Amino acid sequence: MQEFIYYNKDGIDFPLPETIFVTQTLTDIPQNEYIVSNAKAANAELIADEIDFYIKNSQDSLADKIKNVEKLYEINATKFDNAKDMFFKEEISNSVLLVCENEQKSEVLKAMVPDEFNLFHITADIIKDLEGKIGNLTVTIEDGEEDVQLNVSQIIWYNKKDIACKFSGIFDPTEIELNDVLAQVRMNITNYEYRKVIAYDSSICQYHERREEVCGRCEAVCPTNAITKIDSSKHLEFSHVDCTNCGECFSVCPSGSLEYTPQGKESIYHTSDFYKDTHPLIIPSKMDIKNLNVSTKEKVLPFVLDTSLFLDESSLLTIVQMSGSQVVIYNSDFSDSVTNSIQIINDIYQAKFQKDAILIAKDEEELKLRLEEVSFVENSYVNYNQQGQRKREIFSSRLEKLVGENDFGTVKTGEFVHYGKVKVNEATCTLCLSCVGACNVSALTANAEDNTLRLNASICTACGYCEASCPEADCLTIERDVIELKPTWFKEEILAKDTLFACVECGKEFATTKAVEKIANMMGPIFASNPTKQRTLYCCEDCKAKLMIKQGLLDA
Repeated sequence: MQEFIYYNKDGIDFPLPETIFVTQTLTDIPQNEYIVSNAKAANAELIADEIDFYIKNSQDSLADKIKNVEKLYEINATKFDNAKDMFFKEEISNSVLLVCENEQKSEVLKAMVPDEFNLFHITADIIKDLEGKIGNLTVTIEDGEEDVQLNVSQIIWYNKKDIACKFSGIFDPTEIELNDVLAQVRMNITNYEYRKVIAYDSSICQYHERREEVCGRCEAVCPTNAITKIDSSKHLEFSHVDCTNCGECFSVCPSGSLEYTPQGKESIYHTSDFYKDTHPLIIPSKMDIKNLNVSTKEKVLPFVLDTSLFLDESSLLTIVQMSGSQVVIYNSDFSDSVTNSIQIINDIYQAKFQKDAILIAKDEEELKLRLEEVSFVENSYVNYNQQGQRKREIFSSRLEKLVGENDFGTVKTGEFVHYGKVKVNEATCTLCLSCVGACNVSALTANAEDNTLRLNASICTACGYCEASCPEADCLTIERDVIELKPTWFKEEILAKDTLFACVECGKEFATTKAVEKIANMMGPIFASNPTKQRTLYCCEDCKAKLMIKQGLLDA
Protein backbone atom coordinates (compact mmCIF):
# COMPACT_ATOMS: atom_id res chain seq x y z
CA MET A 1 0.00 0.00 0.00
CA GLN A 2 1.43 3.35 -1.06
CA GLU A 3 1.93 5.95 1.64
CA PHE A 4 2.94 8.87 -0.58
CA ILE A 5 0.79 10.78 -3.05
CA TYR A 6 1.71 13.61 -5.42
CA TYR A 7 -1.20 15.60 -6.81
CA ASN A 8 -0.96 18.36 -9.39
CA LYS A 9 -3.72 19.02 -11.89
CA ASP A 10 -1.06 20.22 -14.36
CA GLY A 11 1.06 17.14 -13.86
CA ILE A 12 4.83 17.01 -13.36
CA ASP A 13 7.43 17.13 -16.13
CA PHE A 14 9.71 14.39 -14.79
CA PRO A 15 9.00 10.91 -13.44
CA LEU A 16 8.79 10.16 -9.72
CA PRO A 17 9.72 6.85 -8.07
CA GLU A 18 7.10 4.13 -7.83
CA THR A 19 6.84 4.68 -4.07
CA ILE A 20 4.90 7.87 -4.88
CA PHE A 21 1.42 7.70 -6.39
CA VAL A 22 1.22 10.51 -8.97
CA THR A 23 -2.15 11.83 -10.10
CA GLN A 24 -3.67 14.82 -11.89
CA THR A 25 -7.15 14.14 -10.58
CA LEU A 26 -8.56 13.26 -7.17
CA THR A 27 -11.50 11.34 -8.55
CA ASP A 28 -11.28 7.55 -8.59
CA ILE A 29 -7.89 7.45 -6.87
CA PRO A 30 -7.07 4.54 -4.51
CA GLN A 31 -8.52 5.27 -1.07
CA ASN A 32 -5.32 4.56 0.78
CA GLU A 33 -4.43 6.12 4.10
CA TYR A 34 -1.68 8.28 2.68
CA ILE A 35 0.99 9.50 5.10
CA VAL A 36 2.46 12.36 3.06
CA SER A 37 1.06 14.53 0.27
CA ASN A 38 2.28 17.66 -1.46
CA ALA A 39 -1.22 19.16 -1.52
CA LYS A 40 -4.05 19.66 0.97
CA ALA A 41 -6.55 18.50 -1.61
CA ALA A 42 -5.19 14.96 -1.30
CA ASN A 43 -6.13 13.33 1.98
CA ALA A 44 -2.95 12.63 3.97
CA GLU A 45 -1.62 12.82 7.52
CA LEU A 46 1.07 15.36 6.61
CA ILE A 47 1.04 18.05 3.93
CA ALA A 48 4.54 18.85 2.72
CA ASP A 49 4.48 22.20 0.91
CA GLU A 50 8.27 22.00 0.60
CA ILE A 51 7.93 19.35 -2.11
CA ASP A 52 6.47 21.75 -4.69
CA PHE A 53 8.82 24.49 -3.45
CA TYR A 54 11.77 22.23 -4.17
CA ILE A 55 10.47 21.10 -7.56
CA LYS A 56 9.81 24.69 -8.62
CA ASN A 57 12.96 26.38 -7.30
CA SER A 58 15.80 23.87 -7.15
CA GLN A 59 18.69 24.00 -9.61
CA ASP A 60 19.59 20.35 -8.96
CA SER A 61 20.06 18.00 -11.89
CA LEU A 62 17.04 15.99 -13.00
CA ALA A 63 18.46 12.81 -11.48
CA ASP A 64 19.04 14.54 -8.13
CA LYS A 65 15.59 16.10 -8.23
CA ILE A 66 13.97 12.69 -8.59
CA LYS A 67 15.98 11.33 -5.65
CA ASN A 68 15.41 14.39 -3.49
CA VAL A 69 11.65 14.53 -4.03
CA GLU A 70 11.47 10.96 -2.75
CA LYS A 71 13.77 11.96 0.10
CA LEU A 72 11.42 14.81 1.10
CA TYR A 73 8.56 12.32 1.30
CA GLU A 74 10.71 10.00 3.45
CA ILE A 75 11.74 12.90 5.68
CA ASN A 76 8.11 13.70 6.40
CA ALA A 77 7.29 10.06 6.99
CA THR A 78 10.17 9.91 9.47
CA LYS A 79 8.84 13.02 11.18
CA PHE A 80 5.40 11.38 11.36
CA ASP A 81 6.81 8.12 12.78
CA ASN A 82 8.82 9.92 15.47
CA ALA A 83 6.14 12.40 16.53
CA LYS A 84 4.86 11.84 20.06
CA ASP A 85 2.17 14.49 20.21
CA MET A 86 -1.35 13.46 21.15
CA PHE A 87 -4.66 14.93 20.05
CA PHE A 88 -7.53 15.70 22.42
CA LYS A 89 -11.03 17.09 22.02
CA GLU A 90 -12.74 19.62 24.25
CA GLU A 91 -16.50 20.04 24.56
CA ILE A 92 -17.40 23.64 23.74
CA SER A 93 -20.93 24.89 24.40
CA ASN A 94 -22.53 27.77 22.50
CA SER A 95 -22.37 30.17 25.48
CA VAL A 96 -20.45 33.24 24.32
CA LEU A 97 -19.63 36.45 26.18
CA LEU A 98 -19.45 39.66 24.18
CA VAL A 99 -17.30 42.38 25.78
CA CYS A 100 -17.77 45.70 24.00
CA GLU A 101 -19.71 48.92 23.79
CA ASN A 102 -23.31 49.02 22.50
CA GLU A 103 -22.44 50.14 18.96
CA GLN A 104 -20.04 47.20 18.61
CA LYS A 105 -22.69 44.87 19.98
CA SER A 106 -25.00 45.92 17.14
CA GLU A 107 -22.25 45.14 14.65
CA VAL A 108 -21.86 41.62 16.06
CA LEU A 109 -25.61 40.94 16.12
CA LYS A 110 -25.87 41.91 12.46
CA ALA A 111 -23.04 39.55 11.52
CA MET A 112 -24.43 36.63 13.53
CA VAL A 113 -27.00 34.08 12.55
CA PRO A 114 -29.98 34.84 14.84
CA ASP A 115 -29.88 32.84 18.12
CA GLU A 116 -26.86 30.77 17.05
CA PHE A 117 -25.11 31.58 20.36
CA ASN A 118 -26.28 31.82 23.93
CA LEU A 119 -24.95 35.36 24.02
CA PHE A 120 -24.16 37.53 27.06
CA HIS A 121 -23.06 41.14 26.79
CA ILE A 122 -21.08 43.31 29.24
CA THR A 123 -18.68 46.24 29.03
CA ALA A 124 -15.01 45.81 29.89
CA ASP A 125 -15.03 48.27 32.80
CA ILE A 126 -16.96 45.91 35.12
CA ILE A 127 -14.62 42.92 34.65
CA LYS A 128 -12.59 42.27 37.82
CA ASP A 129 -11.04 38.89 37.15
CA LEU A 130 -10.77 36.09 34.63
CA GLU A 131 -9.76 32.44 34.91
CA GLY A 132 -10.19 29.09 33.20
CA LYS A 133 -9.71 28.03 29.59
CA ILE A 134 -11.70 27.67 26.40
CA GLY A 135 -14.88 25.75 27.13
CA ASN A 136 -14.81 26.79 30.78
CA LEU A 137 -14.05 30.48 31.26
CA THR A 138 -15.12 32.22 34.48
CA VAL A 139 -15.46 35.99 34.42
CA THR A 140 -15.83 37.88 37.71
CA ILE A 141 -17.84 41.07 37.24
CA GLU A 142 -18.93 43.88 39.50
CA ASP A 143 -22.66 43.97 40.14
CA GLY A 144 -23.51 46.53 42.77
CA GLU A 145 -22.10 45.55 46.16
CA GLU A 146 -21.50 41.90 45.25
CA ASP A 147 -19.31 40.29 42.63
CA VAL A 148 -20.95 37.92 40.17
CA GLN A 149 -19.27 35.06 38.33
CA LEU A 150 -20.31 34.36 34.76
CA ASN A 151 -19.37 31.03 33.15
CA VAL A 152 -19.01 30.94 29.37
CA SER A 153 -17.21 28.83 26.77
CA GLN A 154 -15.75 31.59 24.58
CA ILE A 155 -15.36 35.37 24.66
CA ILE A 156 -15.46 37.95 21.88
CA TRP A 157 -13.68 40.97 23.37
CA TYR A 158 -13.13 44.21 21.48
CA ASN A 159 -9.76 45.75 22.37
CA LYS A 160 -9.14 43.05 24.94
CA LYS A 161 -7.14 44.03 28.01
CA ASP A 162 -3.89 42.47 29.15
CA ILE A 163 -5.78 40.25 31.59
CA ALA A 164 -7.21 38.35 28.62
CA CYS A 165 -4.02 37.79 26.65
CA LYS A 166 -3.01 34.55 28.36
CA PHE A 167 -6.31 32.72 28.00
CA SER A 168 -7.45 30.46 25.20
CA GLY A 169 -10.90 31.01 23.72
CA ILE A 170 -10.81 34.84 23.69
CA PHE A 171 -10.94 36.58 20.32
CA ASP A 172 -10.54 40.26 19.47
CA PRO A 173 -12.27 41.59 16.31
CA THR A 174 -9.80 44.50 16.26
CA GLU A 175 -7.00 42.00 15.64
CA ILE A 176 -8.75 39.80 13.08
CA GLU A 177 -11.88 40.40 11.00
CA LEU A 178 -15.20 40.00 12.82
CA ASN A 179 -16.42 37.43 10.32
CA ASP A 180 -13.24 35.42 10.88
CA VAL A 181 -13.79 35.61 14.64
CA LEU A 182 -17.34 34.33 14.29
CA ALA A 183 -16.21 31.57 11.97
CA GLN A 184 -13.60 30.50 14.53
CA VAL A 185 -16.13 30.53 17.38
CA ARG A 186 -18.55 28.43 15.32
CA MET A 187 -15.84 25.94 14.37
CA ASN A 188 -14.78 25.55 17.99
CA ILE A 189 -18.34 24.70 19.01
CA THR A 190 -18.56 22.10 16.25
CA ASN A 191 -15.19 20.46 16.90
CA TYR A 192 -12.42 21.80 19.13
CA GLU A 193 -9.26 19.74 18.97
CA TYR A 194 -5.88 20.51 20.49
CA ARG A 195 -2.47 18.86 20.67
CA LYS A 196 -0.33 17.94 23.64
CA VAL A 197 3.04 19.13 22.41
CA ILE A 198 4.90 19.27 25.74
CA ALA A 199 6.60 16.20 27.18
CA TYR A 200 7.91 16.78 30.70
CA ASP A 201 10.56 14.97 32.73
CA SER A 202 10.35 16.28 36.29
CA SER A 203 13.46 14.33 37.35
CA ILE A 204 15.73 16.81 35.57
CA CYS A 205 13.53 19.89 35.90
CA GLN A 206 15.44 22.61 37.71
CA TYR A 207 12.32 24.05 39.32
CA HIS A 208 10.62 20.84 40.47
CA GLU A 209 10.58 20.40 44.26
CA ARG A 210 13.67 22.50 44.90
CA ARG A 211 14.02 24.40 48.16
CA GLU A 212 15.09 27.55 46.34
CA GLU A 213 13.98 28.75 42.93
CA VAL A 214 16.88 28.81 40.52
CA CYS A 215 14.87 28.27 37.34
CA GLY A 216 11.43 29.07 36.03
CA ARG A 217 12.28 30.25 32.55
CA CYS A 218 9.62 28.19 30.78
CA GLU A 219 6.81 29.85 32.71
CA ALA A 220 8.37 33.28 32.19
CA VAL A 221 8.43 32.99 28.38
CA CYS A 222 5.05 31.27 28.00
CA PRO A 223 2.64 33.76 26.40
CA THR A 224 -0.43 31.98 27.82
CA ASN A 225 -1.38 29.97 30.91
CA ALA A 226 -0.06 26.76 29.39
CA ILE A 227 2.70 26.59 32.04
CA THR A 228 2.11 27.65 35.64
CA LYS A 229 4.47 27.54 38.60
CA ILE A 230 2.99 26.30 41.88
CA ASP A 231 5.41 28.00 44.24
CA SER A 232 4.11 26.32 47.41
CA SER A 233 5.14 22.87 46.15
CA LYS A 234 7.63 23.90 43.45
CA HIS A 235 5.68 21.99 40.82
CA LEU A 236 4.88 22.93 37.23
CA GLU A 237 1.34 22.57 35.95
CA PHE A 238 0.55 22.29 32.25
CA SER A 239 -2.65 23.32 30.50
CA HIS A 240 -2.16 21.81 27.06
CA VAL A 241 -5.38 23.32 25.76
CA ASP A 242 -3.90 26.78 26.36
CA CYS A 243 -0.65 26.02 24.52
CA THR A 244 -0.21 27.99 21.31
CA ASN A 245 2.56 25.71 20.06
CA CYS A 246 5.01 28.60 19.94
CA GLY A 247 7.87 26.38 21.13
CA GLU A 248 9.80 28.99 23.10
CA CYS A 249 9.70 27.12 26.43
CA PHE A 250 11.71 24.24 24.95
CA SER A 251 14.65 26.37 23.88
CA VAL A 252 14.98 28.07 27.29
CA CYS A 253 14.80 24.85 29.32
CA PRO A 254 18.41 24.33 30.42
CA SER A 255 18.28 20.62 31.20
CA GLY A 256 15.93 19.39 28.47
CA SER A 257 13.15 18.44 30.88
CA LEU A 258 10.71 19.91 28.34
CA GLU A 259 10.63 18.35 24.90
CA TYR A 260 8.66 19.33 21.81
CA THR A 261 6.72 16.16 21.01
CA PRO A 262 5.99 16.78 17.29
CA GLN A 263 9.73 17.09 16.59
CA GLY A 264 11.73 16.00 19.61
CA LYS A 265 15.44 15.24 19.77
CA GLU A 266 15.00 11.75 18.29
CA SER A 267 12.96 13.16 15.42
CA ILE A 268 15.56 15.85 14.73
CA TYR A 269 18.32 13.23 14.77
CA HIS A 270 16.60 10.78 12.40
CA THR A 271 15.43 13.58 10.11
CA SER A 272 18.91 15.15 9.98
CA ASP A 273 20.29 11.85 8.71
CA PHE A 274 18.68 12.61 5.33
CA TYR A 275 20.60 15.88 4.98
CA LYS A 276 24.14 14.51 4.70
CA ASP A 277 25.99 16.31 1.87
CA THR A 278 23.17 18.85 1.42
CA HIS A 279 22.68 22.45 2.48
CA PRO A 280 19.69 22.41 4.89
CA LEU A 281 17.31 25.32 4.47
CA ILE A 282 15.36 25.49 7.74
CA ILE A 283 11.96 27.12 7.32
CA PRO A 284 9.23 27.30 9.99
CA SER A 285 5.75 26.68 8.61
CA LYS A 286 4.64 30.28 9.33
CA MET A 287 6.97 31.52 6.57
CA ASP A 288 4.62 30.09 3.90
CA ILE A 289 7.09 28.13 1.80
CA LYS A 290 4.31 27.30 -0.64
CA ASN A 291 4.34 30.86 -2.00
CA LEU A 292 8.07 31.43 -1.69
CA ASN A 293 9.80 32.00 -5.03
CA VAL A 294 13.54 31.90 -4.47
CA SER A 295 15.89 30.01 -6.75
CA THR A 296 18.03 27.55 -4.78
CA LYS A 297 21.40 26.36 -5.98
CA GLU A 298 22.39 22.71 -6.17
CA LYS A 299 22.34 20.65 -2.95
CA VAL A 300 19.95 22.98 -1.09
CA LEU A 301 17.20 20.92 0.54
CA PRO A 302 14.33 22.42 2.59
CA PHE A 303 13.98 21.40 6.24
CA VAL A 304 10.50 22.47 7.40
CA LEU A 305 9.64 22.84 11.09
CA ASP A 306 6.34 23.54 12.82
CA THR A 307 8.16 26.36 14.61
CA SER A 308 11.79 27.37 14.94
CA LEU A 309 11.41 28.50 18.54
CA PHE A 310 11.98 25.02 19.97
CA LEU A 311 15.46 24.89 18.42
CA ASP A 312 18.29 24.90 20.94
CA GLU A 313 22.05 24.55 20.74
CA SER A 314 21.77 20.74 20.84
CA SER A 315 19.32 20.38 17.94
CA LEU A 316 21.10 23.05 15.91
CA LEU A 317 24.48 21.37 16.28
CA THR A 318 22.89 18.04 15.34
CA ILE A 319 21.56 19.45 12.05
CA VAL A 320 24.80 21.27 11.26
CA GLN A 321 27.08 18.30 11.95
CA MET A 322 24.93 15.70 10.23
CA SER A 323 24.74 17.74 7.04
CA GLY A 324 28.44 18.65 7.01
CA SER A 325 27.35 22.05 5.79
CA GLN A 326 26.44 25.51 6.87
CA VAL A 327 22.71 25.80 7.56
CA VAL A 328 20.41 28.58 6.41
CA ILE A 329 17.49 29.54 8.67
CA TYR A 330 14.76 31.62 7.03
CA ASN A 331 12.61 33.27 9.68
CA SER A 332 11.25 36.76 10.19
CA ASP A 333 11.96 36.82 13.92
CA PHE A 334 13.96 34.86 16.45
CA SER A 335 13.51 34.51 20.19
CA ASP A 336 16.33 35.61 22.48
CA SER A 337 17.15 32.04 23.44
CA VAL A 338 17.32 30.79 19.84
CA THR A 339 19.46 33.80 18.90
CA ASN A 340 21.74 32.97 21.82
CA SER A 341 21.98 29.32 20.73
CA ILE A 342 22.86 30.35 17.16
CA GLN A 343 25.54 32.71 18.49
CA ILE A 344 27.07 29.90 20.57
CA ILE A 345 27.23 27.50 17.60
CA ASN A 346 28.64 30.19 15.31
CA ASP A 347 31.30 31.20 17.84
CA ILE A 348 32.35 27.57 18.15
CA TYR A 349 32.56 27.13 14.37
CA GLN A 350 34.46 30.39 14.00
CA ALA A 351 36.99 29.11 16.54
CA LYS A 352 37.61 25.90 14.61
CA PHE A 353 36.58 26.49 10.99
CA GLN A 354 36.75 30.31 10.72
CA LYS A 355 33.19 30.45 9.37
CA ASP A 356 29.67 30.60 10.74
CA ALA A 357 27.70 27.38 11.00
CA ILE A 358 24.29 29.04 10.77
CA LEU A 359 23.28 31.77 8.34
CA ILE A 360 20.20 33.83 9.14
CA ALA A 361 17.78 35.30 6.60
CA LYS A 362 14.85 37.42 7.81
CA ASP A 363 13.40 38.33 4.41
CA GLU A 364 13.53 37.11 0.81
CA GLU A 365 16.39 39.40 -0.19
CA GLU A 366 18.54 38.14 2.65
CA LEU A 367 17.50 34.58 1.81
CA LYS A 368 18.75 34.93 -1.76
CA LEU A 369 22.12 36.14 -0.49
CA ARG A 370 22.43 33.37 2.11
CA LEU A 371 21.55 30.66 -0.41
CA GLU A 372 24.34 31.85 -2.65
CA GLU A 373 26.74 32.06 0.29
CA VAL A 374 26.01 28.69 1.95
CA SER A 375 28.78 26.11 1.61
CA PHE A 376 30.00 22.82 3.00
CA VAL A 377 32.29 22.84 6.03
CA GLU A 378 35.21 20.51 5.39
CA ASN A 379 35.73 17.74 7.98
CA SER A 380 32.71 18.83 10.02
CA TYR A 381 30.42 15.81 9.46
CA VAL A 382 29.62 13.94 12.69
CA ASN A 383 27.17 11.09 13.16
CA TYR A 384 26.79 8.76 16.12
CA ASN A 385 23.96 6.98 17.92
CA GLN A 386 22.67 9.55 20.41
CA GLN A 387 19.62 7.53 21.46
CA GLY A 388 18.90 7.82 25.17
CA GLN A 389 21.01 10.92 25.67
CA ARG A 390 19.58 14.07 27.19
CA LYS A 391 19.82 17.52 25.67
CA ARG A 392 23.07 18.54 27.41
CA GLU A 393 24.65 15.14 26.87
CA ILE A 394 23.97 15.35 23.11
CA PHE A 395 25.54 18.78 22.90
CA SER A 396 28.51 17.67 24.99
CA SER A 397 29.14 14.55 22.89
CA ARG A 398 28.90 16.43 19.61
CA LEU A 399 31.06 19.28 20.84
CA GLU A 400 33.69 16.85 22.15
CA LYS A 401 33.93 15.24 18.71
CA LEU A 402 34.35 18.68 17.15
CA VAL A 403 37.08 19.76 19.59
CA GLY A 404 39.04 16.49 19.47
CA GLU A 405 42.47 16.87 21.05
CA ASN A 406 42.75 20.59 20.25
CA ASP A 407 42.39 23.74 22.31
CA PHE A 408 40.29 26.40 20.59
CA GLY A 409 40.01 28.70 23.59
CA THR A 410 36.69 29.65 25.17
CA VAL A 411 33.31 30.97 24.04
CA LYS A 412 30.80 32.95 26.05
CA THR A 413 27.29 31.57 26.23
CA GLY A 414 25.34 34.76 26.89
CA GLU A 415 22.26 35.83 28.81
CA PHE A 416 19.67 33.20 27.87
CA VAL A 417 21.53 29.91 27.39
CA HIS A 418 23.77 29.10 30.33
CA TYR A 419 26.79 26.86 30.73
CA GLY A 420 29.29 27.05 33.54
CA LYS A 421 32.06 25.53 35.60
CA VAL A 422 31.78 24.70 39.28
CA LYS A 423 34.81 25.59 41.38
CA VAL A 424 35.44 24.22 44.87
CA ASN A 425 37.78 25.43 47.58
CA GLU A 426 39.17 22.04 48.61
CA ALA A 427 40.44 23.44 51.91
CA THR A 428 36.89 24.12 53.13
CA CYS A 429 35.07 21.25 51.37
CA THR A 430 34.12 18.41 53.72
CA LEU A 431 32.71 16.22 50.94
CA CYS A 432 29.27 16.34 52.53
CA LEU A 433 27.98 15.86 48.93
CA SER A 434 25.06 18.28 49.30
CA CYS A 435 26.09 19.67 45.93
CA VAL A 436 25.90 16.20 44.35
CA GLY A 437 22.39 15.74 45.71
CA ALA A 438 21.44 19.15 44.35
CA CYS A 439 22.64 18.43 40.80
CA ASN A 440 19.97 16.55 38.84
CA VAL A 441 21.85 16.53 35.53
CA SER A 442 24.79 14.53 36.98
CA ALA A 443 27.36 17.21 36.27
CA LEU A 444 28.53 16.80 39.88
CA THR A 445 29.17 13.23 41.03
CA ALA A 446 30.86 11.42 43.89
CA ASN A 447 33.28 8.57 43.33
CA ALA A 448 33.20 6.09 46.22
CA GLU A 449 36.37 4.31 45.07
CA ASP A 450 38.69 7.24 45.75
CA ASN A 451 36.44 9.50 47.86
CA THR A 452 36.39 12.33 45.34
CA LEU A 453 33.95 15.02 44.27
CA ARG A 454 33.98 15.29 40.49
CA LEU A 455 32.63 17.64 37.83
CA ASN A 456 31.80 17.15 34.17
CA ALA A 457 31.59 20.82 33.21
CA SER A 458 30.27 20.10 29.72
CA ILE A 459 26.81 19.16 31.04
CA CYS A 460 26.59 21.77 33.82
CA THR A 461 23.67 24.17 33.37
CA ALA A 462 25.05 26.75 35.82
CA CYS A 463 21.67 26.72 37.58
CA GLY A 464 23.27 27.58 40.91
CA TYR A 465 21.39 25.08 43.07
CA CYS A 466 24.64 23.42 44.17
CA GLU A 467 25.89 26.83 45.24
CA ALA A 468 22.74 27.44 47.26
CA SER A 469 22.91 23.96 48.79
CA CYS A 470 26.54 24.03 49.93
CA PRO A 471 26.61 24.43 53.74
CA GLU A 472 30.22 25.61 53.90
CA ALA A 473 31.33 29.20 53.70
CA ASP A 474 33.75 30.20 50.95
CA CYS A 475 33.58 26.75 49.39
CA LEU A 476 31.63 26.46 46.12
CA THR A 477 31.28 29.01 43.34
CA ILE A 478 30.30 28.88 39.67
CA GLU A 479 32.05 30.51 36.75
CA ARG A 480 29.03 31.21 34.57
CA ASP A 481 28.42 31.52 30.85
CA VAL A 482 31.61 29.98 29.52
CA ILE A 483 32.45 26.91 27.42
CA GLU A 484 36.05 25.78 27.16
CA LEU A 485 36.84 24.28 23.77
CA LYS A 486 39.48 21.84 24.95
CA PRO A 487 39.53 18.13 25.86
CA THR A 488 39.53 18.62 29.65
CA TRP A 489 36.12 20.32 29.44
CA PHE A 490 34.54 16.95 28.68
CA LYS A 491 36.48 14.88 31.24
CA GLU A 492 35.61 14.47 34.89
CA GLU A 493 37.66 16.88 36.96
CA ILE A 494 38.42 16.12 40.61
CA LEU A 495 37.25 19.12 42.65
CA ALA A 496 37.96 17.74 46.13
CA LYS A 497 39.31 14.59 47.75
CA ASP A 498 39.58 13.25 51.30
CA THR A 499 40.32 10.12 53.28
CA LEU A 500 37.71 8.21 55.24
CA PHE A 501 37.86 8.39 59.02
CA ALA A 502 37.76 5.13 61.00
CA CYS A 503 35.69 4.93 64.18
CA VAL A 504 38.02 4.95 67.20
CA GLU A 505 35.94 2.22 68.83
CA CYS A 506 35.17 -0.34 66.10
CA GLY A 507 37.37 0.80 63.22
CA LYS A 508 34.51 1.18 60.73
CA GLU A 509 34.99 4.00 58.22
CA PHE A 510 31.94 6.22 58.53
CA ALA A 511 32.69 9.78 57.32
CA THR A 512 35.35 11.90 55.70
CA THR A 513 38.24 13.03 57.87
CA LYS A 514 37.50 16.70 57.22
CA ALA A 515 33.86 16.32 58.26
CA VAL A 516 34.79 14.58 61.52
CA GLU A 517 37.48 17.12 62.31
CA LYS A 518 35.15 20.03 61.59
CA ILE A 519 32.49 18.74 64.00
CA ALA A 520 35.11 17.85 66.61
CA ASN A 521 36.59 21.35 66.45
CA MET A 522 33.12 22.86 66.89
CA MET A 523 31.88 20.57 69.67
CA GLY A 524 35.17 19.74 71.43
CA PRO A 525 35.25 22.85 73.65
CA ILE A 526 31.63 22.26 74.64
CA PHE A 527 32.41 18.67 75.70
CA ALA A 528 35.75 19.59 77.34
CA SER A 529 34.63 18.45 80.81
CA ASN A 530 33.32 15.09 79.60
CA PRO A 531 35.93 12.73 78.06
CA THR A 532 33.24 10.24 76.98
CA LYS A 533 31.34 12.84 74.97
CA GLN A 534 34.60 14.02 73.48
CA ARG A 535 35.37 10.48 72.34
CA THR A 536 31.90 10.13 70.74
CA LEU A 537 32.89 12.87 68.30
CA TYR A 538 35.22 10.34 66.68
CA CYS A 539 32.77 7.42 66.73
CA CYS A 540 30.38 5.95 64.21
CA GLU A 541 26.66 6.17 64.92
CA ASP A 542 26.44 2.76 66.60
CA CYS A 543 29.47 3.23 68.85
CA LYS A 544 28.40 6.76 69.75
CA ALA A 545 25.15 5.37 71.16
CA LYS A 546 26.93 2.52 72.99
CA LEU A 547 29.36 4.90 74.69
CA MET A 548 26.58 7.25 75.82
CA ILE A 549 24.49 4.36 77.21
CA LYS A 550 27.53 2.99 79.05
CA GLN A 551 28.27 6.43 80.48
CA GLY A 552 24.66 6.77 81.60
CA LEU A 553 24.72 3.43 83.43
CA LEU A 554 27.97 4.34 85.19
CA ASP A 555 26.56 7.69 86.25
CA ALA A 556 23.47 5.95 87.64
